[in-house]
Amino acid sequence: MVALQSKFPYHVTARCINREWFQLPMDRVWEIMGEQLYFVQRAFGVRVTAFVLMHNHFHLIIQTPASNLDHAMRWFMRETSRTLTREGNRLNMTYGGRYFRSILDSDQYFLHAYKYVYLNPVRAGFAGSVLNYRYSSLPCVLGLYPLPFAVHDETLLSSVDETLAWLEKIPERRNWDSVQKALRRRVFRLGKVDTKPHPLERDLL
Repeated sequence: MVALQSKFPYHVTARCINREWFQLPMDRVWEIMGEQLYFVQRAFGVRVTAFVLMHNHFHLIIQTPASNLDHAMRWFMRETSRTLTREGNRLNMTYGGRYFRSILDSDQYFLHAYKYVYLNPVRAGFAGSVLNYRYSSLPCVLGLYPLPFAVHDETLLSSVDETLAWLEKIPERRNWDSVQKALRRRVFRLGKVDTKPHPLERDLL
């Protein structure tokens, strides 16, 4: 069991029960998620770096200066589940289980997760570009859509054009799968993958 910590960000994800889609329009699910992210930021002092809502799960990169991820996520999961279950007329709970977290304990691992999160809708065929997916904090940070919670994204804002070009570059399937497997570990660890330099001079997929 890996103890909670405050030094490194986490990748956090949770999925609907039985891999079902949310039983509400995505605009409403996004609104519910946003309201609760705003609350946990204020109540628990967490810092959101990236958030992407898919049709049956979400991806979140989050920092917890107070080492309180469990408290913040327990609230978020409980309150979003209550609203989604009630409004979606579900007989059972919304989520298939508790959330899963992976510690990103290096800059390289953080950037692997960052690219994975924002490229996920493109890889899934829901958008042609990382900027064209409505339920992502990325276009919101750039002012394309309103966002009810704060996003602390130094990666994007430090070099917008280069970062977007890097995000749009689709990695090889085996490298994508390797990052996906690494995010299932309590502490992010890659297997054997190809690393290639790109315009941001990071050894990333």
